[in-house]
Amino acid sequence: LTVIFMLCPYSYVVESKIEPFYKGGKVQISKDEKYIFCTCGSRVNVLEISTGKIVHSVEHDDQEDITSFTLSCDDEMLVTASRALLLKQWDWRQAQCTRSWRAIHTVPVASMTFDSTSTLLATGGCDGTIKLWDVVKQYCTHNLKGSSGVVHLIQFHPDISRLQLFSSSLDCGIRLWDLRSSRCVCVLQSHYSAVTSLSFSPDGGTMVSSGRDKICTVWDLETRKAKRTVPVYEAVEGVVLLPEDKDLSEIGVKSKDLHFITAGSKGVLRVWEASTARCVYTQTLPSPLTAVSEVEEERDDDPRSLTFLLHLPASSRLATVTAEHNIVLYQLPGLTIQQQVGTDVEFVGYNDEVHIVVATNSCQLKVFELLTNSCQILYGHTDTVLSLDVFKKGFLFASCAKDRSVRVWQMDSDSGQVHCVAQGSNHANAVGSITCSRMKASFVVSGSQDCTVKVWDLPADLSTTGADVHQLTPRATEKAHDKDVNSVAVSPNDKLLASGSQDRTARLWSLAGEGNVGLLGVFRGHRRGVWAVCFSPVDQVLATSSADGATKLWSLQDFSCLKTFEGHDASVLKVIFVSRGTQLLTSGSDGLVKLWTIKTNECVKTLDAHQDKVWGLHVSRKDDKVVTGSADSNITVWVDVTEVELAEEQAKQEDLILKQQELSNLLHEKKYLKALGLAISLDQPHTVLTVIKAIRQVENSGELLEKTVLKLRVDQKESLLRYCAVWNTNARNCQDAQAVLQVLLTHLPPEEILQYQGARTHLEGLIPYTERHMQRIGNLLQASMFLNYMWQKMRVAGPSLFTKNNCYCRAIQVECSGR
Repeated sequence: LTVIFMLCPYSYVVESKIEPFYKGGKVQISKDEKYIFCTCGSRVNVLEISTGKIVHSVEHDDQEDITSFTLSCDDEMLVTASRALLLKQWDWRQAQCTRSWRAIHTVPVASMTFDSTSTLLATGGCDGTIKLWDVVKQYCTHNLKGSSGVVHLIQFHPDISRLQLFSSSLDCGIRLWDLRSSRCVCVLQSHYSAVTSLSFSPDGGTMVSSGRDKICTVWDLETRKAKRTVPVYEAVEGVVLLPEDKDLSEIGVKSKDLHFITAGSKGVLRVWEASTARCVYTQTLPSPLTAVSEVEEERDDDPRSLTFLLHLPASSRLATVTAEHNIVLYQLPGLTIQQQVGTDVEFVGYNDEVHIVVATNSCQLKVFELLTNSCQILYGHTDTVLSLDVFKKGFLFASCAKDRSVRVWQMDSDSGQVHCVAQGSNHANAVGSITCSRMKASFVVSGSQDCTVKVWDLPADLSTTGADVHQLTPRATEKAHDKDVNSVAVSPNDKLLASGSQDRTARLWSLAGEGNVGLLGVFRGHRRGVWAVCFSPVDQVLATSSADGATKLWSLQDFSCLKTFEGHDASVLKVIFVSRGTQLLTSGSDGLVKLWTIKTNECVKTLDAHQDKVWGLHVSRKDDKVVTGSADSNITVWVDVTEVELAEEQAKQEDLILKQQELSNLLHEKKYLKALGLAISLDQPHTVLTVIKAIRQVENSGELLEKTVLKLRVDQKESLLRYCAVWNTNARNCQDAQAVLQVLLTHLPPEEILQYQGARTHLEGLIPYTERHMQRIGNLLQASMFLNYMWQKMRVAGPSLFTKNNCYCRAIQVECSGR
């Protein structure tokens, strides 16, 4: 007979985190092209481009949001400006502030830049003024006035010998400042909306400006006049002049004329020939496979729209920043995607043991590789993705969105690239939940805000060619609830379906029939809407979680409630079974994840790493890892360390037993110094007291105690002083404490004792108890003197009195014995 004991997890720790690194604002790339600098609230994060991970971070002490920053051209200095009107200069590699000073601006700084020598710093304020600072000599050199409104763009001419500064504000003009005279020498007028970026030719004689008025202007800086106005038919956020010495024929550059590339509201990069104002190349991106109207194509709030365009000349790359805070790097000359980095999270799911799929608060899906944090952005849905689920074979998963559609995605096991292989759209409202078949990839089930559930059969062969995808049609449609369907789940044998709804009920359906979904029963008991349903992998049990803060287990036989788990302070958003159905994991709006043991109804662990609602909760196939996603934009990967902690605890117990045995041997051998040191290292005050008592029982105890205590290390003496403060509170142990204190206070200088941690507190605590012990000894001494006096008087009274008293005592003893 073989008995197998399964160790249930009770302890998870954070293994890794994917955190938001960018929340809008400026983005800059270091000159060596190894790092990306971007703002994130009160911090500037530094990302290593090769790994996509945050390697440095600087933050203002006052927690004020950073309004602007700039990196010097030699990559040595980082200067930030906050809403508190403070400018700070940083050694960003050490995350140390080397200097801070008050900005003379009366309102926050909106833009800033360094010149090519990294000596002059220019700051543009919301008060319409521009200040120039000598960061070496540390003083303000210029105060340029004349701009109207916020100065949102400032840039030095690349040829520092010209000492020219360009700026733009709300008047849509480009001001040219002569720094020798501190005067505005001209205003370049061409744009009718905000000017967003400037790009200079290598010789410094030509400049291209872009604006949100859907034009780009080519300027001759010698004559200070516009050479050409190029209509680009989109609000442009970034423009970069392409190098003339490289072969860029792949993107339409066929001549040596001036060419530039634009990024804007349409979300694509386009190459323009300046001399003819002609678009010679338009980038193609994966587009939604559903029809998009012309109005939707022209809208300016497309989530794919680009907000920044940066040139990396050394590696011939371009970096773009999207409206959804994704950073994408393209390799010239073909504009092939080299790397993508993304943030934000709502729902998560394991795609395999290496990747996780993330549904964000957008129409895009993101696939993260856990080892490198590299991100792959998936386009397809046209509105916010609401839910996703993964098939048993991890390279296939499904998603649903507000665009009323469901999609099935497949990852190539070799390249890791993901593409859409099937799509269905038949719901009348947003699709809020989706689940996959468990045994094999044969169907998906969706639940919608139109109160229906639909079963979609998948084709046997999901392979696709090119842009073709399989079109799905629902095998069965059933009006399942009276309100929105929040969750659906398929049983492990693919024969049952459970649904949870805002109508406060969960329902059980049969999937065995041909073409129909049959109702088997209703689970009633929650006081508010049901957020999640989940089948047990081993028992005929269903788990539900609700906005009433409770999680319930239901019998599939009679639909009765078996157990209720309460512990969350708010809605329980997700529930899953772990440990072969013996435990539950729940996540809630309180930002907590709780682990429950079903047999005892006990919460054995609470995981606290999020600051907002935990919408996403998924577990690996082996139950050894859990991934959570929260509205705080953090993805947390937890690892089960139960076996490790138990092994560590067992090792500690074994080590403790060995040390206690060694201590006993040392006491037996009267090696008191080693015994005392060992007892202190075990941090066992009672054992230390036992050693002290043993020392005080031998001959010449005072000399031996003094020799032993003084040979201890400083940290051991510190611990001994702490123990004495505790022993001194008890009359039984006060003499041992006082003996040790006498040694310490007699032989150690006061300066050394006061250096001990908490020494003042311990000494102050010793005084009142010592005074109490002294008072008790004084009273005892008086009583003993009185007893001695009485004894002397009794001796004077003579033997007859003793005999008489002895008879009285015996009579009393006999009487007490009789009773």
